[in-house]
Order: sequence, then structure tokens, then C-alpha cells
Amino acid sequence: MYSLLLAIIYIAFVSLGLPDSLIGSGWPVMHQDLGVPVAFAGLVTMIIAGGTILSSLASERVTRRFGAGAVTAVSVGLTAAALVGFSVSGSFWLVCLWAIPYGLGAGAVDAALNNYVALHYAARHMNWLHSFWGLGASISPFIMSHALTSGAGWSSAYRVVGLIQVVLTFVLIVSVPLWGRVNPVVPAARARATGEVHDAGTEPSGRGRAHVPLAHALRIPGVVLILIAFFAYCGLESTTMLWASTFLVTDRGVTPGTAAAFASLFLLGITCGRFLAGFFADRVGDRQLIRGGFVTVGLGVALLALPVPTDALALVGLVVAGLGCAPVYPAIIHSTPVNFGRGSSQAVIGVQMAAAYTGSTLAPPLFGGIASWTGMWVLPLFLAALVALGLVMSERLNRLVDHRPRSDETSRPRQGAPSSPGDAP
Repeated sequence: MYSLLLAIIYIAFVSLGLPDSLIGSGWPVMHQDLGVPVAFAGLVTMIIAGGTILSSLASERVTRRFGAGAVTAVSVGLTAAALVGFSVSGSFWLVCLWAIPYGLGAGAVDAALNNYVALHYAARHMNWLHSFWGLGASISPFIMSHALTSGAGWSSAYRVVGLIQVVLTFVLIVSVPLWGRVNPVVPAARARATGEVHDAGTEPSGRGRAHVPLAHALRIPGVVLILIAFFAYCGLESTTMLWASTFLVTDRGVTPGTAAAFASLFLLGITCGRFLAGFFADRVGDRQLIRGGFVTVGLGVALLALPVPTDALALVGLVVAGLGCAPVYPAIIHSTPVNFGRGSSQAVIGVQMAAAYTGSTLAPPLFGGIASWTGMWVLPLFLAALVALGLVMSERLNRLVDHRPRSDETSRPRQGAPSSPGDAP
């Protein structure tokens, strides 16, 4: 039962990554067919981001009432309906309309799935699951490319991915009873290291827990620190993905083809890095993964900034930055139950998802505004500031947790101890 549900969750993460690159890869043709300027892509992504933020903030209340399995199934169903809706949209306003359920479904499933995995599975699975999301996000541009080159049109790509999501929805509906049967028992090794105590009577799906209001979640010591760190991380990731190619071309004189190839390697570095991190995540622990990830990103940014005649260091810097980004997101999510308590984890992860989407939405246009005034050369400095902000906030949280009294809901991890050694296989 444990392995069957885990396999379903892995498939879900691949499928959830599929839609995320469709708009970017298809928009050069979509905006022409829809008769709108190319800049209107920002309106669609902002609607999606707004929906994800709202549903992330509401995820704790919804998941507590209906359970993680039901919320995941319904949320994937919403995204499936939205994708099929995109495929039959002949006007821009219809695309915007379907972007609403897409955003609402994406935010709710992100928060519910991430919290469920953080409570029930080892750190290695959190890294591998997010690696599988990257696999899905890397596949969708090829689906769009095939649809465009074959003459089927961009709507065909949305239809294919939408139908995949429909199939996944039915699988998730059938699997709902399994979600309540996987025990979130804290392994003995982690319990000794952290002092965690789990009440076996609390339903693992999220139902039966006391509601944690948003205002209460924000008042939990350390939550604001991790929100800022998450905002910074997601901001630097999305800014690099959007602006790295332009920086290499305009500031380093790299040919557009080479710049595009290495910019894509940044995403590949994240995907491969998460896969590799899964092999040692349980031994190293979430705290060290976050710290090492930010430091590695800083090294990559430094290589990107070096004013040397060769382009090699800048190109290598992008790959190094991608590898450094890899474990940060999964480790922040996986450490939430230990840092803030299992009973509050769904509420805190919902707020974290909102902070993540806010950072991903606001940071790239903020940099664009700065670059239009100062020049593209400022990209490494902008990224370095986000790295420093994320690292400082996460380290401040570590010190706060180290000095927190042990209790059943919030525990004090042993200094340097892995966050989840010996978790369920």
C-alpha cells in the first residue's frame, strides 16, 4: 500500500510538471492566433499566479476538511479541465478565463501533496519527487514543439497534456482510500534526534486536525523567516530562468544559440541535482542541504559575474547555480513539520507556497525594471542579493529552532543531525 501510493505520487509529480512550460513554449504562436501582443503572456501568468496564491493560502482549511487525497484529485481535475479549456479557446479572454481554475488547482495540489510527502516520506523521496516534476516540465516543450511542427497547432499540445491529466484524475480518485492508510509514524531514529512525538490517533490525511488560521500560522516563531527565504529562492530561480540567456548575449557576447542551450542547462541542473541529492538527503539532512544549496548557488553566481575574456566561466556558473538550486526547495518543504510542528505543517506549507509563487511572479519583472535603468550587467548582483537574503533568513531560523524548547508539536533538532534519518523506505 505504501509503495503503491508512492508510485502514484511520483506519477502525479511528473504530470503536474507537464503544463508548467506549455505557455512559454507555445506563446510565440499562441499570441498570433489569439490576436494579442506578445506582452499579454504576462497577464495570463499573473492570473495563474493569483489563483495559486489564493488556493495555497486556503489549502490548510480545505485539506483539513476533505483530506490530502481528495484535494489532490479535485485539484488535478481542475487543471485538467483548464488545459482542455485552453485547447478549445479561440480568443484571449477565454484563455484568461481558463487560467483561473488552472491557478486554483495548481496551488492547492502543490500545498497538499508537498505537506503529505513531508509528513509521510523520507527526504530522499521529496528530492526525487521534485526531480520528477522537473522531468515533466522538460517534456512539455517537446510536446508543444511536435504539435507545432506537425501542423496540429498549439491547441493540440494542450489537449494531449489535458487528457493525461484527466487520466491521472481518475487514478487519484480511485486511490483516495489509500491516502488515509499510510501512517505518518515518526521513525525511532528521528524521534530520538528531534524529540518528536506523533499521536497515532490523528488522521494522516489531514482531516481531524484542529484548524490553524492564517494569522496564527504567521505568528509561529520562525515562519516569517522561512517565508522570506522561500521568496528569495523562488525569485532567484525564476529570474535566472527568464533573464540568463539575455544576460549572456548582451553582456557576455555569447551567441543566442549557445546562450539558450546553457540557459536550459540551468533547469537541467536543477532536475539532475534533485535526483542526485535524493541519494544522500537522509544522511545529510534538510538543514545542510539548504545551506549547501545556497552556498553553491552563490559560487555559480560569482562565476557568472567574473569579468574575464572567456565565456566558459559564465556558462559553467549557470550549471553550478542550477545544481545549487536543486535541493533548496524540497529541503525547505520537508523540514517544515520538524521546524513548526506536524499539526501546523499544512498551514505553514500553504503560506510557503504563496510566498514561493509571489517571489516567482514579482522578482523577474522587478529585475527587468532595474535592468532597463542600469543595464543587464546587474543580473549577478541581483541574484547574489537574493542568495544572501535566503541564506541569512534560513540560518536565523536554524538558530531559533536550536534554542526552542522541545515539545510534542515543535521540536529541537539535534545540532547537525539529519532531519529524517531512517524514514520509511
